[in-house]
Parts: sequence; structure tokens; C-alpha cells
Amino acid sequence: MRGAHHLLLYAALWLAGSSAAAVAAEFKSVGPGPAVMFDAPAQKSRKLYIAPVGMPVEIVLVNGEWTRVRDAAGDLSWVESRSLSTRRTLVVESGQISARSSANDSAPVAFTAAKGVLLELAEPISSAWIKVRHRDGETGYVKAAEVWGD
Repeated sequence: MRGAHHLLLYAALWLAGSSAAAVAAEFKSVGPGPAVMFDAPAQKSRKLYIAPVGMPVEIVLVNGEWTRVRDAAGDLSWVESRSLSTRRTLVVESGQISARSSANDSAPVAFTAAKGVLLELAEPISSAWIKVRHRDGETGYVKAAEVWGD
């Protein structure tokens, strides 16, 4: 009986791990204005920092009017759900990236962006290349590995 119990436990753990890995991360961005990030889901909790408009965040948990989020640095905090927008943005993680005119390493450079620059998602993500829009209006393709928020 003990062997069967262990087998069932391992199977359950394997299934739980498999289903968790299959779930895609959900992202939103801060907006329409800057948002206060808290250490707990309450106005009276400790304020950690002010997140700028457009900052991408990964949704970890929604608890009523509060959302637990992860930022590009991997830090967790709470924010009022109304302070988040479905508008998708990405932040440049590499030192300096080149956005290309098409999804190809040899395509002409459309624009460059430095680390920390916010880019708007221009089209749904469908490959290792992501079509983005710079705040100046220029569009181009960047490698998914060069940005965070996808």
C-alpha cells in the first residue's frame, strides 16, 4: 500500500507542476497615472515606491480590489487593481538594443533603445521577435530575450 501511496503522490505532484508550467504569465502595465506600490493589500500598509505610468508588471494574484505583482527586477508588491491598465508595455533589459524593420537579424535598424526604456506592444506576441512601438511613434521588431514583460 505504501508504494501505491507514493506513486499517487508523485503523480499528483507531476501533474501540478505540468499544469503550472503550461499557464502563461499575465502582464499589465501601470496606468492611467503613477501607482503606489505597497507591501500588503491595504492603504495603511507600508508604501514601497511609486511606479511610473507604463511600467509593465506580471500579475501574480488578484485579491478583490488589490493585485499582487512582480516587476522587472523580480520584486513583489501590491497595487490597487484600478491602477493597472491592459495596455501592454515592455521594458528593455539589455544595454542597448536595435529594433529591426522586420523580424530578422539582418533587417535594417528601425531605432535603438537603451536599458530601461519602455516600449509599447504593437502586435500580439507570436514568435521570438516582438513588434513594438517607441514613444516617438517608430515601430520595429525586438528579440523577446532583450525585453521584459512578455
